[in-house]
Amino acid sequence: MEDERKEKSKFRRIFDDYISYVLIIIVVLLIKRFVVSPIRVNGASMMKTLHNGDIMILDEISYRFHDIKRFDIVVVKTKGDLLIKRVIGLPGEFIEYKDNKLYVNDEEIEDSYGSQKTEDFKVKIPEGYYFVMGDNRTNSLDSRVLGVFSKKEILGKTNLTIFPFNRFGNKE
Repeated sequence: MEDERKEKSKFRRIFDDYISYVLIIIVVLLIKRFVVSPIRVNGASMMKTLHNGDIMILDEISYRFHDIKRFDIVVVKTKGDLLIKRVIGLPGEFIEYKDNKLYVNDEEIEDSYGSQKTEDFKVKIPEGYYFVMGDNRTNSLDSRVLGVFSKKEILGKTNLTIFPFNRFGNKE
């Protein structure tokens, strides 16, 4: 009887030790899946703001409670890739770049993010869609080629670089 009690007690201690680790792993996986996750910058399309290989935190929950804003850095899902871009146009807006200046509904808006000349173009954004561009305008696969993105295709906001450590910080 005593041996049986010792055996149950030993089993219980082992179970208690491991169950806490299992719970921690489950919580971390849930947070990673539904709240935040790391994402790597791939390419030079967001230079000078972001560099190839930067590792950032993708906030997957903010847009459930807040609207997407102009100039937010977002992650969009295309057919095969995840792209990090900057929101330039919001639903229902008429966007125009003329002489390297951004116009929204015929009103000039300061765009200090474009690191290179932006070729002239005009586009009307349908309701429910967003127009995104890379900061490195001459080297960016973005809405000018891929078209507009629905809110469902925008996985979240990213502005915190966590690696490399010398680039750690907010990149808005």
